[in-house]
Amino acid sequence: MSALNLTLSFVFAFVLLLGVLITVHEFGHFIVAKLCGVRVLKFSIGFGSPIGFGRFRLRWERNGTEYVIAWVPLGGFVKMLGEIPGEEESPEALADPSHTLTHKPVWQKLAVVFAGPAMNLLLPLVIFAVTLGFGIDRPAPVVGAVERASPAAEAGILPGDGIVSIGGEPVRWWDEVETRVRENPGERLELIVTRGGEPRALSLPVVDRAGLDVFRQTSRVGWLGVRHRREAATLGIPGADAAAAAAGLRSGDRVVAVGERPVEDWVGFAGAYAEAPAGTPVTLRVERARGEYVPGAEREDETLALPVPALGDVHALGVEPATVLVSFVKPDGAAAAAGLEAGDLILAVDGKPVGSFASFAEGVRASEGRELQVTYARSGRTTTTRVTPELVDDEAAGGRAQAYMVGIHAQDATLVGAVARDQELNPLRSIPRAAAMTWEITALTVQAVKKIVVGEIARNQIGGPIEIARQAHSALEAGWERYLNLLILISVNLAILNLLPIPVLDGGQAVLFAMEGIKRGPLSLRTREIAMQIGVTMVVLLMGFAFWNDLSRYWSSLVDFLRSLLTA
Repeated sequence: MSALNLTLSFVFAFVLLLGVLITVHEFGHFIVAKLCGVRVLKFSIGFGSPIGFGRFRLRWERNGTEYVIAWVPLGGFVKMLGEIPGEEESPEALADPSHTLTHKPVWQKLAVVFAGPAMNLLLPLVIFAVTLGFGIDRPAPVVGAVERASPAAEAGILPGDGIVSIGGEPVRWWDEVETRVRENPGERLELIVTRGGEPRALSLPVVDRAGLDVFRQTSRVGWLGVRHRREAATLGIPGADAAAAAAGLRSGDRVVAVGERPVEDWVGFAGAYAEAPAGTPVTLRVERARGEYVPGAEREDETLALPVPALGDVHALGVEPATVLVSFVKPDGAAAAAGLEAGDLILAVDGKPVGSFASFAEGVRASEGRELQVTYARSGRTTTTRVTPELVDDEAAGGRAQAYMVGIHAQDATLVGAVARDQELNPLRSIPRAAAMTWEITALTVQAVKKIVVGEIARNQIGGPIEIARQAHSALEAGWERYLNLLILISVNLAILNLLPIPVLDGGQAVLFAMEGIKRGPLSLRTREIAMQIGVTMVVLLMGFAFWNDLSRYWSSLVDFLRSLLTA
């Protein structure tokens, strides 16, 4: 993508996101002001002069209100009569004071003020309800993989088992399974699973171990060793004397067929291999990566057909899922200092088998810099080394936070798990569900704001316009579903931000109106002017801080981007 096209893509994603959010917010103020009898002088979508040429402009008047669609599409605003301090003495206000905001009862003033944030909370509810009406694909509660030496493996749970209930409560989606497991470390959970249509009741101990909470902070979490994503048929060969190694197979080879039978995941591969007639070789068709792994680059594969002995079981062949196969080691990272190299197959951490890269990565992040004992296989030899995770910028969070890492990339050895259609056509059901989903996001956002205020979350995670534009562009490229999710998240954030008791913001205006109600009279013009000045200062400082965070994170990238524009 050229620099110009990339710029236009960023601008479109950012302008659309911000334009929708602010227009919805201002429409809330507008409609409630109208209902309360406040005269709205102007409702503008965008800033600046009206769009148009000559006498043809996107501007019209109706019932004393000027409606404008302006050139600068970065939001919008509503101008109400008597809204600005000192405006009560204007000719328009003196001509009909009953239609000014100043002369309205306190409850109506508060209704007008809170209407903006309320609309930003109503928007997610509407999006959720409409989305449920159309239907969305969600992860079904079907086990995709079971990690080795886990409570799930010891209880006999197998990939493909469906989880019906946990602790007597039914589950419909995989995220409910994860939540209930992670929130009950050290407990026993009663599960009902189905296999082949037959229900089975199981009682499993939930392992208590270090992990990350929803805010990516270290906490104690529960673990059963079940995952939704399936294991790909990617081979790990830890032993040099394995029959697979003698046949020319390597760690990282991805099996796509056993004989003439195509396979997709590890379960399919293991089943097809087990059914191969004993005593005769069976041909495995595998895809093998060409050249060295380059982060961010597409993998180039070559296809090979290799005969292997039919031993009846993949373990007898000497292969296992390549759950953590190192594909890249950062030269200046902790893993490189410990001697790890691309091609190493990580087998265990602190003596415990590693069942997935997700588990490995979470354990490293939750280590808080504690030295880890890592066991890996290379060229048929098993070696143990010690690795001390380092606190570095978290690329997954866009550099807005730091996390403990060892500096490796692993070959993706998982596939999408089972999905089901979540559709609710009955509005009597979809609207309450949408309200519950909106409430959940709002509660998490409030918790995040609280953690930032008290310092539990680093304040450098506050993003400004550059970060919003980056996320909007990334979400739009990923598809409309992710873009709508970002729209929902920022809409909730905008509502909560506007409710802060800072003059100029809606929350600060509400405080001033409440003081008028307690005082039983209007505040003096001087008091309101001082409050506005304090509010403007606080907002400017907050915006400046967020913008500084953006520049700190993306300064070098921004300079390179601007340079590419100038040389394009």
